[in-house]
Amino acid sequence: MIPTVSSTGAVPYAPSVPRTPGRRPTRRRPGDPPRPPRCALSIRGVHRPGYPLVRGFLRCLPPPAPGRGADRSGSATIHRGGCLRGRVAWNSASTIIRHPRLLVGGGSSGDNFVGHGVSELVVQLNGRTWTLDPSRSYTLGRDPQGDLVVDDARVSWRHATLSWSGTAWTVEDQGSTNGTYARGGRVRRLEVGAGSVVHLGNAADGPLLEFSAAAAGVPAAGAPAAVAAPQAPARQPQQYGGGPGPGPGQPPAAPAPQQQVPPQHTPRPDQEGMSPQSGAPLHGDHRSPTTFHQFALGRVMRIGRALENELVVSDLQVSRHHAEFRSTPDGRFEIRDLGSHNGTYVNGQPLPKSGSAVIGPDDVVGVGHSAFRVVGDRLEEFVDTGEVSFSARHLTVKVDGGKVILNNVSFGVPEKSLVAVIGPSGSGKSTLLRALTGYRPADIGEVLYDNRNLYKQFAELRQRIGLVPQDDILHKELTVRTALRYAAKLRFPGDVAGAERNARVEEVLAELKLDIHAAKKITSLSGGQRKRVSVALELLTKPSLIFLDEPTSGLDPGMDRDVMQLLRGLADDGRTVLVVTHSVAELALCDRLLVMAPGGGVAYFGPPDEALNFFGYESWADVFSAFENYRDYDWIGRWQGSQHYRRYAADIDAPAPQAYQYAQYAGPAARPPKPQSWGSQLWTLTRRYTSVIASDKGFLALMVILPVILGTVSTVIPTEYGITRNPNGFNQHAGTILLILAVGMCLAGAANSVRELVKERVIYERERATGLSRSAYLMSKVIVLGVITAFQGVIISVIGFSTRELPDEGLILPANVELCVGIIAFGLTSMMIGLVISSLVKTSEMTMPLLVGFAIVQLVFTGVLFQVFDSPGIEQLAWLMPSRWAVGVLGATVDLSRTMAPWDRENPTNLDPLWEHSTGVWVMDLLILLAMGVACGFAVARLLRRHEPEVMRG
Repeated sequence: MIPTVSSTGAVPYAPSVPRTPGRRPTRRRPGDPPRPPRCALSIRGVHRPGYPLVRGFLRCLPPPAPGRGADRSGSATIHRGGCLRGRVAWNSASTIIRHPRLLVGGGSSGDNFVGHGVSELVVQLNGRTWTLDPSRSYTLGRDPQGDLVVDDARVSWRHATLSWSGTAWTVEDQGSTNGTYARGGRVRRLEVGAGSVVHLGNAADGPLLEFSAAAAGVPAAGAPAAVAAPQAPARQPQQYGGGPGPGPGQPPAAPAPQQQVPPQHTPRPDQEGMSPQSGAPLHGDHRSPTTFHQFALGRVMRIGRALENELVVSDLQVSRHHAEFRSTPDGRFEIRDLGSHNGTYVNGQPLPKSGSAVIGPDDVVGVGHSAFRVVGDRLEEFVDTGEVSFSARHLTVKVDGGKVILNNVSFGVPEKSLVAVIGPSGSGKSTLLRALTGYRPADIGEVLYDNRNLYKQFAELRQRIGLVPQDDILHKELTVRTALRYAAKLRFPGDVAGAERNARVEEVLAELKLDIHAAKKITSLSGGQRKRVSVALELLTKPSLIFLDEPTSGLDPGMDRDVMQLLRGLADDGRTVLVVTHSVAELALCDRLLVMAPGGGVAYFGPPDEALNFFGYESWADVFSAFENYRDYDWIGRWQGSQHYRRYAADIDAPAPQAYQYAQYAGPAARPPKPQSWGSQLWTLTRRYTSVIASDKGFLALMVILPVILGTVSTVIPTEYGITRNPNGFNQHAGTILLILAVGMCLAGAANSVRELVKERVIYERERATGLSRSAYLMSKVIVLGVITAFQGVIISVIGFSTRELPDEGLILPANVELCVGIIAFGLTSMMIGLVISSLVKTSEMTMPLLVGFAIVQLVFTGVLFQVFDSPGIEQLAWLMPSRWAVGVLGATVDLSRTMAPWDRENPTNLDPLWEHSTGVWVMDLLILLAMGVACGFAVARLLRRHEPEVMRG
């Protein structure tokens, strides 16, 4: 039988089984095991097993005919598109020695003798010529360590890449500043072949790439001139998609290993003899300097936003007078911080406020989005404009017991690209996102922001990274413009004028087309519009890298598309965007796709349009069903044994994993500075929280109605003597009235605060990462809620005591004032306990049962219902209850131990010591009650640390 060769990306032919006439071949069903990755070209029509693999287009060749022994040479006729395209011949070493050249776009140019059977390409640039090797990719740009170096200011540091896609040579722009052009138009990705012409940086006169076909016998660039073809390794017969698959419930067959010769990087003519580090920038983001500044000896050069500085930096993250460079007469250089708000950094570590450091030629000074380096007698400035790479290497996260929930994840994100992360539930997507952003650093591995370790330099790089969690990170009760203005006030330095902040807010609103919704409350917006507002918040500080967690969750397909198109636009505008999503409808908009496998490993990373073909399924539903049905299958090993891994991840995965020890980088000197002073943050937070409460009309109404109801309930208890003594006996109702008022105040105070922290947890976590003070945040809650609670205490006291007869005088203050003070103090302490509950629970729904339980416990241990004192165990437990001391404050004022009947009728002088009518007892009860509230405040501050990035804890 004459084999027919297909070049249409068909599945490689597998050993077929003769079919029964009339019987249809088995079709793949959802949940069937995955197929091995497909080849680009295959031979069909041969029914014998054992095809040796060779490099290049023709991957599957028939074995020698029976009786020919070790001679595996042969030939076959090739058909493409139904037409005869020539013959292919191979020798006994299974090396292609003759094949018709397959050009981009189809057709043939006759027979040709080459070493791989792949369409090789010659590129000419600036008088130099390269013959490209299809087994590797090439980088073009000004980077001296690149493959094709272009010394032209219009070309970016890493401008584009040249690679063989399996069917054609492709030029892919890497987010260059000035673009890549073909036929007069700007392109992102272009298939090229012999005769193609591409301009870099300018469509008319930019550096010219000219492509032509390789001459016969010319070795490929980056490979030796002559290499003996190795004998193809013996392989076991394997099944591919065309043959019968495993039965239901059987594990999928692992793809057969392929023996690969790793591509060798041969120095280019302009790199002969060059040290690997010579000419390379210190950090990946330090490309060609943006500008130079001459630096004379003895000169002082100030940096800041103000126009009177020698170096004016137009960045709102920079203070007006931020720092200064000093050149001493002895030739040393010094950087001094001028009390900046966001800090000055040397090699990623912050200087002490108003501190200084001596710097050398290898040191990099960071100020906002700019970096500076002293080179000789000049100061080079680099501005982060978004052309940044981002990579993760060997990220591994373990939880208690050593369980691995993120397993050796490595991938790299190109500049100015959109990357999607998908995977089944429990595959570690959220853990990966927290590891990538530094919120929960990986136990092993590193995250590199343009070759800078994010974990080590989080203090500086945090301002260049934006994070949009799944939940909204803005207060929904505020209008869009008001919410963004408060956020800008907290994130920008304290010396940024209100007009500057507001101008930046309006700029972002216009960029995201939110200006028409600026006056609307966030609650009135659609889901997609709310997500735009969250993105707008992150864009205020102009981050180069943006992460989003499930931004399309809960949205209809139309809004899903709108959000993904928004992210596509952000990437096109010069930002790198990584989005974790469950939606697969708009993956085609992404540049790269990362698929997480069960167990927290990588199952695929590469172009989205190649993913389904890689897994061998027709839909993502089938892929996810396979993940569920074959959870024990080695998806990670399958990925690491694939050609996609070698093409898209092998270079990133090469370095050995590094264990990350947080304590190594932590310490007072490395803690990120705060953009504003503590007092300024407290004032802004207090104003914002007041605005949030004032805009919630329902809460305002409840805040007044609840104490009115609680105070009124106490008035229904009949008593002739109010809460005073009965001249003819005892007044048992006095204790009941005080009990009702105290427990009512307890319920009102705790209800005010029990939801306030848990409902803002996502907001606090994000703002804390940008420099929010924990104590300022907590104090703003205490102040606003304390005022509300005190107001409610006054209402309860006025209603509850105004209709009752009170003692003629108190111990220190008038009796009614002392009683009101006791009620308010109990309300404040209950409010603080509510904050403790709110910081402990995971959801708002868990707060109500705890609130009711707390109020009932306080009711029991007041000492009014039964004798608490002189009861071993119970008395000591009651000391831990605020209600015990609160009723003690009220009881000391009204002499409750003598107003009510004694608990021990046989010993009427054995009275409750906390109700003694004396100034000392009243003050003691009040101070202990308030001390409990203060202790709860410290407890809340400690509990809030659990919801912060690890680098911010302290």
